Amino acid sequence: MQIRTDLALEAAALAQDGRAAALPGVRQESEETEGMRLTRIAIESEEGERALGRPKGQYITAELPPLTDDEEEMEKKAQRLGRELRSLLPDEGTILVVGLGNEGVTPDALGPRTARRVLATRHIEGEFARSAGLDDLRPTAVFAPGVLGQTGVESGDMVRGICGVIHPAAVVAVDALAARSAARLGCTIQFCDTGIAPGSGVGNNRKELSAAALGVPVIGLGVPTVVDARTIALELTGREEAAASVTPRGEAMMVTPREIDLLIERASRLAAMAINAALQPAYSPLSLSAAAG
Repeated sequence: MQIRTDLALEAAALAQDGRAAALPGVRQESEETEGMRLTRIAIESEEGERALGRPKGQYITAELPPLTDDEEEMEKKAQRLGRELRSLLPDEGTILVVGLGNEGVTPDALGPRTARRVLATRHIEGEFARSAGLDDLRPTAVFAPGVLGQTGVESGDMVRGICGVIHPAAVVAVDALAARSAARLGCTIQFCDTGIAPGSGVGNNRKELSAAALGVPVIGLGVPTVVDARTIALELTGREEAAASVTPRGEAMMVTPREIDLLIERASRLAAMAINAALQPAYSPLSLSAAAG
């Protein structure tokens, strides 16, 4: 049985299980900083792609303790995460931030709620920006496209259309993910430079947002909010038949914690603050998120 996870860190651990040697075509390094563990994984070859089941590129994962409402601590973490995100972005040009997902379904609301707190600045320009002392803001556009069932239009098509109008230097796409471990829900953040596929966390893959699809670099930012029920059953029992019994009709079932409202609230705040810190490093990410939201 294939274990579902959108996290490169977990995929690497699964691929490495029982192997003494490093995975071919995969580089991995970790560090402890600001009370969190940062792991950088680089998939450098087709062999590495096959081992991890992911495209070549850079994957940065931050493992944090359960998030709280301590704004000072959250801002420190956001500034550190912002530097990691900035390392994946071009140095200049407009950035389009896209919040993917359905705000009406709490585990899928990470993207829209994050987008709501990212400060849009593309319209602040010219004499007004200079007179207000805001001429050092990086042009940023923010968009939450909703989902196909609400709009009748693929998110990828909407984003491609906007890219054709504003010509961003890069897109940052935010979406909820699936994890292997329930302990990672709401307190693990992954950045990658390979884009993102809306709905992949719940097995409802839509058109991907990637450099190939949009013609500009696409940075994926995700936080796991669900675990596949079969994965939990397999982890607890070690028996594939037990996992299969969780979905007797073959219908996938996703599990999310009872406190998912609180997890989404805190994770979306941190994600938005990290994006604001990456795009506007001269300003307080906490103040920018408050101004946007």
